[in-house]
Amino acid sequence: MSTSAHPSADVIAADSTVTDRLVQANEQYAAAFTDPGMDARPVLGVAVVACMDARLDLHAALGLELGDCHTIRNAGGVVTDDVIRSLTISQRALGTRSVVLIHHTGCGLESLTEEFRHELEMEVGQRPAWAVEAFRDVDQDVRQSMQRVRTSPFLLHKGDVRGFVFDVTTGLLREIDPT
Repeated sequence: MSTSAHPSADVIAADSTVTDRLVQANEQYAAAFTDPGMDARPVLGVAVVACMDARLDLHAALGLELGDCHTIRNAGGVVTDDVIRSLTISQRALGTRSVVLIHHTGCGLESLTEEFRHELEMEVGQRPAWAVEAFRDVDQDVRQSMQRVRTSPFLLHKGDVRGFVFDVTTGLLREIDPT
């Protein structure tokens, strides 16, 4: 029995890889695909920054359609330098004005520490240049991410920056007060 939400996961050949399954699914998708004629600019003028957690179906949870938003995902949904880079391009080159930040309950970063970097260094012989960005308080981490967006000199539009915690058991968003 497959744990995937997709029934086709049960019919994958025994010698196939997950990537083979994805390529096969793309072939089926492409067979029915028609160019939607969209611009790269999001229709709603919003960029959503969220955790990469597989339990978050952002388009479904937010009522979004293809072309509505830019979606930027990473471990924890943390606003890192690379997220600022993506948001800057999103705003300055592609016209977004709003930023929505979404963290979630039960995040794996709540159980990690910066010790993870030390362990990697011991294993591979090189310390990662990036921070783990682990946290203990999801609400505070959303506040910190909002602050990083609001204080970035590269971003033009900081007036509509809101942060939320998605509850993975109920599907509901809870807005976080930035103060």
